[in-house]
Amino acid sequence: MSRPAGDPISELSRDGSGGIYIADEALADSVRQGMARVERLLHESVQSEFEFATRTSLHLVEAGGKRFRPLFTLLAAQFGDPAAEEVIKSAAVIEMIHLATLYHDDVMDEATMRRGATSANARWDNSVAILTGDFLFAQASRLIADLGAQAVRQMAGTFEALVTGQMRETVGVPGDEDAIEFYLKVIYEKTGSLIATAGQFGAWFSGADEAHVRALERIGRILGTAFQISDDIIDIASPANESGKTPGTDLREGVRTLPMLYALADAGADPRLRELLARPLTSDAEVDEALELLRASDGLTRTRATLDEYADDARKELASLPDIPAREALSTLFDYVVARTR
Repeated sequence: MSRPAGDPISELSRDGSGGIYIADEALADSVRQGMARVERLLHESVQSEFEFATRTSLHLVEAGGKRFRPLFTLLAAQFGDPAAEEVIKSAAVIEMIHLATLYHDDVMDEATMRRGATSANARWDNSVAILTGDFLFAQASRLIADLGAQAVRQMAGTFEALVTGQMRETVGVPGDEDAIEFYLKVIYEKTGSLIATAGQFGAWFSGADEAHVRALERIGRILGTAFQISDDIIDIASPANESGKTPGTDLREGVRTLPMLYALADAGADPRLRELLARPLTSDAEVDEALELLRASDGLTRTRATLDEYADDARKELASLPDIPAREALSTLFDYVVARTR
């Protein structure tokens, strides 16, 4: 879904088309106002006396994107005081850190496009992209210092998870570890850890009850992992005209995602599929062949079942929260994560 001009909440809708269905007018307005404040703070926080640093930082800030993480922070804050200045600041910190990781990821992946625009490493060079990511980390650290020592410690732990997740993926599965458990650990660290902190910060800085803070942290942990699993399914199962993405991207990059790992764990897996999954695929014909075999494999079925389990776990956590419109919105989000793979 393209991001509406002037609307900082591309994933927020009242008709369900954007993923999060918010039927309650007051909640929708509250979140929109909060996102507008986050957006202003993002732009203010990347300003530097060195104009080039400002320009390279704004490259991705202004490219848009879902703003999913700060949106989740604001929804979590509905269980306390969502208008608190600390909530807005923490939401901006979360998005700045996410953007910083994108600059670094594009260098590692040698990407040429990001959010429909030329990636920073392609527009300038790798050094500029890396330094811009570092600049955003620095600015996020400046903001989080205002939120207290406990917030700094929490974010330090999240930084560690983001880095170790990438390192695990880069190094690969140790010989004595289960490949599936290893993969789930990687996607939690790379994706779920920051979303978990987004939920924790939103509830925490809104003054929500401690039990609700813990529940929203767990919901974020589940949500981040589930969203990556759903992306794994879409990369294999969905035609490009439905998902808007080119299927088989992971196959081309030689990345073994959850459906592939489940398929390989099946003793009766097709030998040809094992052969294709042993290396990155450069031929369109081989990618199409691998996709066809994966779609017919037990791997896709098991991955969908795993995604359903994550969604069920999330619903149990949601049931512990007060019955307010934000809880309904979060529940709809999990419905969307599952439905987008069907």
